Amino acid sequence: MDNTATNATLSQIADRILGAQRIAICGHVSPDGDCIGSQLALACGLRQAGKEAICLLAADEPIEYGLRFLPGAADFVPAEHFKGSIDLFVTVDVPSAARLGSFAADLHAKAPATVTIDHHISESPLSQMNFVDADAPSCSLLIWHLLEAMDINRDAAMATCCFTGLMTDTGRFSFQNATADAFDVAASMVRAGANPGYIAMQVFQNRSRASLRLEQIALAHAQYFHDGAFVVSVLSEADFKEAGAVRADAEPLIDVLRSVRGVRVACMLREKGSTVRGSLRAKDETDVGVIARSLGGGGHRAAAGFTFNGSLGAARARIETEFSRLASRETEGE
Repeated sequence: MDNTATNATLSQIADRILGAQRIAICGHVSPDGDCIGSQLALACGLRQAGKEAICLLAADEPIEYGLRFLPGAADFVPAEHFKGSIDLFVTVDVPSAARLGSFAADLHAKAPATVTIDHHISESPLSQMNFVDADAPSCSLLIWHLLEAMDINRDAAMATCCFTGLMTDTGRFSFQNATADAFDVAASMVRAGANPGYIAMQVFQNRSRASLRLEQIALAHAQYFHDGAFVVSVLSEADFKEAGAVRADAEPLIDVLRSVRGVRVACMLREKGSTVRGSLRAKDETDVGVIARSLGGGGHRAAAGFTFNGSLGAARARIETEFSRLASRETEGE
């Protein structure tokens, strides 16, 4: 376990959370299934314990359609609209204040007490109390253990939220982080009431027609390098407008690129105003987290992301440079 930022055990964090009454729970900007599932599962457990739990969105954006079936998903409050006092601010699946966004980061900074549960590599603590396990396949797995440490009766709603996080962060249990522990814990979630078939249908079989049109555009823009080992594609704001698509419609596209035979590393670049949001995926042992961190982002060995300040063309050129450096290092190491 990478515990650079860890300064408390899950048991100590459980005691601290149970000692509060009004608790805000926030994840990162552009929340994925693990982030949303972790927030909702913890909130459900806290309400069972008689606490007031408020799930915050780091940015005022709708959550992905395929995650709206989760218990409590309709009750999120954007951080910029949250009013009132809290006893404790809990961050889940967040490695840094930058990933909280400005409004949530401000609430976190002003909170009387703060706690972080995460599974991303972090060099410095984000909160007063932190539990970080970079070897954990998902943050929701840690939340599942935290609920047990809190002596919560883990019911079907909590199991559904945590299983969703685990399923999405392990790529339907197909990524390198699909460890024996991931399967063991997934089994306990199923025994508690999670329905894998139903969850998979909701999350992975709910794509919009606009998403399919966007996929056509992304595939047309794809460029391959070094004998097809690396691929990068781009989507401009004009592409989204042409397809009638929204941000969430682009989420599946990185895995489409990754699935191409011969591809080892895929990158999807999406224009957003004066910045570019990048997603990286690897299907071998290449550490794309290193590339993301070199660009001011973060993530894991097989899945990472970053925000690039500049044009779409400049971002693509930078990724091509990173791919060339990676290929050169590998050639020199032969």
